[in-house]
Amino acid sequence: MRRLLSFVLAAAVAAPLFALAGCMAHSKSEHYYLISNNLKLPYWKSVNDGFAAAATEYTVTPEFRGPDTYDVQAELAELRRAIASKPAGILISVADAASFREDINAAIQANIPVITVDSDAPTSQRLFFIGTNNLEAGHLGGQRLQEKLGGKGNVVFFTMPGQPNLDERLKGYNDIFADHPGIKVVDVFDIKGNADTAFDQTEKYLAKTGADKISGFICLEASSGKAVAEVLKRHNATDRTLIAMDVDSDTLNLIKGGSLEATVSQKPYTMGYTGLKALADIHAHLPKPFQNNYQVNAFSKYPAFIDTGTALVDKSNADLYLQNQEEATR
Repeated sequence: MRRLLSFVLAAAVAAPLFALAGCMAHSKSEHYYLISNNLKLPYWKSVNDGFAAAATEYTVTPEFRGPDTYDVQAELAELRRAIASKPAGILISVADAASFREDINAAIQANIPVITVDSDAPTSQRLFFIGTNNLEAGHLGGQRLQEKLGGKGNVVFFTMPGQPNLDERLKGYNDIFADHPGIKVVDVFDIKGNADTAFDQTEKYLAKTGADKISGFICLEASSGKAVAEVLKRHNATDRTLIAMDVDSDTLNLIKGGSLEATVSQKPYTMGYTGLKALADIHAHLPKPFQNNYQVNAFSKYPAFIDTGTALVDKSNADLYLQNQEEATR
């Protein structure tokens, strides 16, 4: 019994030491890049917070790069600069899958691990995708909207066509609406990365009356929800339903105030944290050769997709999300 107890105690001590040794195998000379668009959005600050937290645990150097506004070519230029620096790994949110495919493939050919986050490039050779099941996010929002509208009414989308994650959310909504023919999608508006355009367009939508009245407003990305909510609030349009995306504090407070019916939450901090840890582990155990297409390899060491989770947030649970945010920033 004494020998068994000694073994258990030794194992208990060794486990954290092995975990620590895994982190200590890395160094500050390893640079990992997080690249995306619209870096000023609270959403991307949260992703970077998770990325940086994992970098601290692994004692590696994180780099956060990308334009401050939605600009596909500017983000692509940042990716190319990152590849040229020969980093230990790259975590990237893809603004346009077709535009980024060639450069992602070039990074893999150069033995640089690339993982997509938030928005995928499924036809590239990226190792795998970490983020939201965006189809399910659309299903969640679509189900709430059709319930609120009673299965009938005109609806509009605010999005940026061509961005894979947003296109998948759009499909998820349309999957739900397909079973409710009384709901008509009358417009899919491209905000082109500028929430001000959503504000102006909502003013025009509200002017429609009678059979043309817009009853439902759907925002597939984070910034436009607040702009649309502001217009609805100014016009006291309490007979319209707005479904948004993401859970920054402004969005949550709009839900509490009644300007916004619900939002679909993601876990951006988790995306960044999981992404850095995955890249560091891959870098430490880089397979040779590294030029295989792991997506079609049944014996691949890598998953195709890590789902970080989604949930619907409304008045019933908005306070819980606000509380979690407050605790995380202390």
